[in-house]
Amino acid sequence: MIKYNLKCHQNHIFEAWFKNSSAYDTQAERGIVTCSTCGSTNVEKAIMAPSLPQKTNRTTAAPTAVQTNDTEAMATALAALKELRKTVEDNCDNVGTQFAEEARKIHYGEADKRGIYGEATEDQKAELVEEGVEIATLPWVPTSDA
Repeated sequence: MIKYNLKCHQNHIFEAWFKNSSAYDTQAERGIVTCSTCGSTNVEKAIMAPSLPQKTNRTTAAPTAVQTNDTEAMATALAALKELRKTVEDNCDNVGTQFAEEARKIHYGEADKRGIYGEATEDQKAELVEEGVEIATLPWVPTSDA
């Protein structure tokens, strides 16, 4: 798995995970990589710093205002993800573990076109993308803090 910082044409910056670098290239060429803020498919890789291991002999810094802002940003992002989940649940059909099969039926015109959500393995998701079936993986956050 590889994580990229991505940027859309409106300068929204977001992260996305891909199986490998060629998976990103393939999905970007097909226009299925979308901005998490505005939904634009005009997306490119953004500049990102490499992830380097921390030295073990360093002391931990005291919390800073930036870390506090990060906490606030995380709370805002979590609230947005919860709202996204609610929107999906309110407007789409839950097909559970039959997601890959139902997505194919819709793609090939064997079932009515509609929004669906459910579960799929990484292999199933990769096969759907290879077939040209438009899918998106959403972070499925819990609906409560429990």
